[in-house]
Amino acid sequence: MTETEKLDDYILQHIDKESDYMHKLWRATQLHLLYGRMASGHLQGRLLKMLVGMIRPKLVLEIGTYSGYSGLCIAEGLEEGAHLHTVEINDEQEDFTLPWLKGSPWADRITMHIGDALEVVPKLGLMFDLAFVDGDKRRYVDYYEMVLAHLNKGGYILADNTLWDGHVLEESHDPQTLGIQAFNDWVAKDERVEKVILPLRDGLTIIRKK
Repeated sequence: MTETEKLDDYILQHIDKESDYMHKLWRATQLHLLYGRMASGHLQGRLLKMLVGMIRPKLVLEIGTYSGYSGLCIAEGLEEGAHLHTVEINDEQEDFTLPWLKGSPWADRITMHIGDALEVVPKLGLMFDLAFVDGDKRRYVDYYEMVLAHLNKGGYILADNTLWDGHVLEESHDPQTLGIQAFNDWVAKDERVEKVILPLRDGLTIIRKK
């Protein structure tokens, strides 16, 4: 075990445990889905729940449902009456994910939409207090501008994977790396928001609309 792995293990031993339901979902994600690492996991899941508890949003948007792990962690932190709208572009993902959402203790707090978030969200006609962006990295700037237009003043955007395993430091021709780099540069220059990047897992940017 490397020093980094030892430190990661130490952290997980000293934070809140994930529920049995979330642990079962994590295991199922790793066993049955091709890119299991895409799920947020224990550490980021507990952070999402805590941030939701701190921000106390009434309406939350998630772009990129995947297996439902991050969405359920968000829903777990919601107050009574608050709601999460999560959007997944891959319709083949629905058969795996929807039963996990519906079978959870927080099912009444979640609505899952299948489709392109850039088309789905404007049609909802809603204004959100918090958005978690974890979709196609090539479209992060587009997601950002769309979300910002549907975010209340003082609302937050949490953008995942913004350090991209350190590839943001490299010259690259990879479209996803270029997408993340463009997003980071775009947000850094945007005076409409406050922003900070946390070096958690693969990078998490916290953005607040002024």
